[in-house]
Amino acid sequence: MTDLLADAVAELYQLDPDDFMARRKDLAEAARAAGDPAAAKQITGLRKPTRSAWVVNRLVRADPDVTPRLAALAGELRDAERSGQGARIRELSAARARLVDDLTRQALSELPAPPAALREEVTATLDAALADPEVAASLGTLVRAARWAGFGLNLDGLPVPAPPAPPAPAKTKKPAPPEPSAERERRHREKIIVAEREVADADRALDAATAEEQRVEDTVRRLETELAQARQQLAEARRQAYRAESHQRRASVTLSRLSHE
Repeated sequence: MTDLLADAVAELYQLDPDDFMARRKDLAEAARAAGDPAAAKQITGLRKPTRSAWVVNRLVRADPDVTPRLAALAGELRDAERSGQGARIRELSAARARLVDDLTRQALSELPAPPAALREEVTATLDAALADPEVAASLGTLVRAARWAGFGLNLDGLPVPAPPAPPAPAKTKKPAPPEPSAERERRHREKIIVAEREVADADRALDAATAEEQRVEDTVRRLETELAQARQQLAEARRQAYRAESHQRRASVTLSRLSHE
């Protein structure tokens, strides 16, 4: 990774997602102006993180102890599971819950009134980082929240492969005549063009999906804020109704007493 790319990654994945796109464009243009078009292309390809992914990225980049703490506990959990140490597994599972809770609080400590959905996604991502080495390796450059759906830990650090399909019966066929070099080159170039087009289409689809995910996440955050405000208003309305009811009762008692004098 070039210095320009590394610096761009470090800056962008600590930056508020709302400022990501504009800053990415500036950094890509700066790399291009510096005579490094390859770095400029790679910077342009960096994906905007969701807010929950940004919260985790910022935590990891701001506190260098976070990743080692996660890695150390994950290693202990794997050792315990491999050896079948039930008591040790229970002890480490409790330590896992405490560590995830502590890191979640640390990650959200500077955010004003973080919504419950954001807290849940940060917690799930940190928990996934303890279970899956691939998630752990992506901390600092996450583009979306992660969630570990497996049972226990990913002990090998890799997804469990699907069973191989049975081999097809061998067929005897005549070997194809060798293809001319120019023809092979042309076909290879056509495959590259098709692959580049598929990558571009996938990039656009990913950008659209990420933007939609961010939009929905923003909507959830706004609705949770409005719900919290509405609950405060309801509580105040109930207090006012209680005071008015008390005043009405006192006034009625006074009126009744005066009427009988």
